[in-house]
Amino acid sequence: MNSLIFKYKGIHPGIILERELKKRSFKKRPFALTVDEYPQVINDITKGKRNIPIPLALKIEKELELEEGTIVLLQSYYDIEKEKSRIQSSPDFSILRKSLFWDTNINEIDWNKHYKSVINRVFERGNEKEKKEIERFYGKRKTEIALNSDKTKPMQLHQK
Repeated sequence: MNSLIFKYKGIHPGIILERELKKRSFKKRPFALTVDEYPQVINDITKGKRNIPIPLALKIEKELELEEGTIVLLQSYYDIEKEKSRIQSSPDFSILRKSLFWDTNINEIDWNKHYKSVINRVFERGNEKEKKEIERFYGKRKTEIALNSDKTKPMQLHQK
């Protein structure tokens, strides 16, 4: 169980369920009926559109002979990842001037993917408040890494 959980930590458990069903050559509809659930619900779960409630997770675990709590833990880890990404999705726009990102739509920047460019730009052109906000958002370590990385690369953010 531990290897399964750590291997798939943060991935929607429905995706893992679908993989398990394929591996065992189970069709979704008959499987849904064996766990006393509507086929549409299992279909939505395997597409990542719906979470797995604990009672259903226990039925699935029993039917697939998984250790009790496996699906529940996977759902919990997925929920944690989802919440973390929601909380830290972008810096505080009330502190950052949009003019710092004149060449791109500030609402479409992938703040995690382009962190080096964002950090370098704010530290080149931003004021002290903006620098502090970027350091708060990314953390001191990540900010230092970005500032000390290859400075010869041009800054490229997601263009309009």
